[in-house]
Amino acid sequence: MLTIYKIRADHTVDFAAEELKKYLRMMMPRCGEIDILYDPKATAGFRLGLLQDFGLVNEAEDPVLDDIVHIDTDCQGGILAGSNPRSVLFAVYRYLKLNGCRWLYPGVDGEHIPMQDIVPQKYEKLADHRFRGHCNEGAEYQQCMLETIDFYAKQFINVYMLEFDNPYCYYKIYYDHTHNEENIPPEPVSKDLVKQWKRQCEVEIAKRGLQFHDMGHGWTAEPYGLNSSDGWKSHTVELTPEQQEYVALVNGKRVLHKGIALNTNLCMSNPKVRTIMAKSVVDYAKASRNVGYLHVWLSDGVRNHCECEECVKLNPTDYYLMIMNELDEMLTAEGLDTRIVFIFYKDTMWAPLKESIKNPKRFSMLYAPIYRSYSSSISEGPLPEAPKFERNKWKNPPESGDYVALLRIWQENWKGPVFGYEYHFWRHQYSDPSQLYLARRIYEDIRALPAI
Repeated sequence: MLTIYKIRADHTVDFAAEELKKYLRMMMPRCGEIDILYDPKATAGFRLGLLQDFGLVNEAEDPVLDDIVHIDTDCQGGILAGSNPRSVLFAVYRYLKLNGCRWLYPGVDGEHIPMQDIVPQKYEKLADHRFRGHCNEGAEYQQCMLETIDFYAKQFINVYMLEFDNPYCYYKIYYDHTHNEENIPPEPVSKDLVKQWKRQCEVEIAKRGLQFHDMGHGWTAEPYGLNSSDGWKSHTVELTPEQQEYVALVNGKRVLHKGIALNTNLCMSNPKVRTIMAKSVVDYAKASRNVGYLHVWLSDGVRNHCECEECVKLNPTDYYLMIMNELDEMLTAEGLDTRIVFIFYKDTMWAPLKESIKNPKRFSMLYAPIYRSYSSSISEGPLPEAPKFERNKWKNPPESGDYVALLRIWQENWKGPVFGYEYHFWRHQYSDPSQLYLARRIYEDIRALPAI
């Protein structure tokens, strides 16, 4: 009879124990009941806990963020340990994989669980990359969301991001069956329902101890009374005099960029504009203590930054970093340790001329080269000369090397963490029906990551 002992009281370790029991019972359907008990002093059976619970050295640079898996078992049990509770769950899945289990794609149909006895296993590994994640962009339905959260944990993916305060626009695309109404009648969902679904996803993310990354775009709209919940849908909106003061002056006008609030940038040289955004982020952070990393991006538009006399004195990135520094001061005053992510994206691909982050410990940079070509992989060779910034007139750099060159200039100013946000499956999959070409591209890009 097998027994699972939890050496540490933790909700993710609890879940890891339940997962281990479930799959062991499936693998060995005649093995009888498997008890799960809490016993910090257990010396037999399967023991689940942190490395230090077993006197093992935790060599993670940051035990909260870095995943180390340690496995040492025989036919009756053994140690399944990790550098943090999430890594304990990863240790369980790695142990099951070593015993032949496979999760090939999300959902129960993607499971392959062999019927066989367990065999002794030894394994220890520090993950090659600190951040390994997924973002929910696209046409999404709730069952798929829940299944991907479950699936990614089984693939040792430690980050799950839910973009937007309310991702209604993504769910709407799916449930309205846009472009497919002749086959499937629309099934409208409400914004309140989508908000509930997001909370359900958050619970499932937390159950597995995954890093929860939240938000992204929207901070240039909602804090100023502009509705962005419809995503990239254009609206005819009459701005109030106060809102006109806030939005960017482009071609002599202060209006929504192409009628889309989500794509409209701000007059960021205006101190009032910066303070409004920073305060909105603080309010969100206070109400969302479950967020591991809060992403604070600018608009999703391009080449519509403010052309007023003050804004043109610096790069958009300079004013962006002013907001980040003010935000840090506000969060510190509130006693909040929320991690903030700022973004290398579109106009902010160009480094600041003057400003810098004053408290690097709070921040990470998201490197998001959205316009790079996916016809070639990330280059490990010599870099080209970085493209020059020309306000609202620059052209999309074509090659990955152009973006790396811009990143190198940024890194003269920013010495903190940088993680990549890539777009292989934004739309490029439609140019590769076989998926084999894109699979090669991803493989080569991941191999090149250490070089950049």
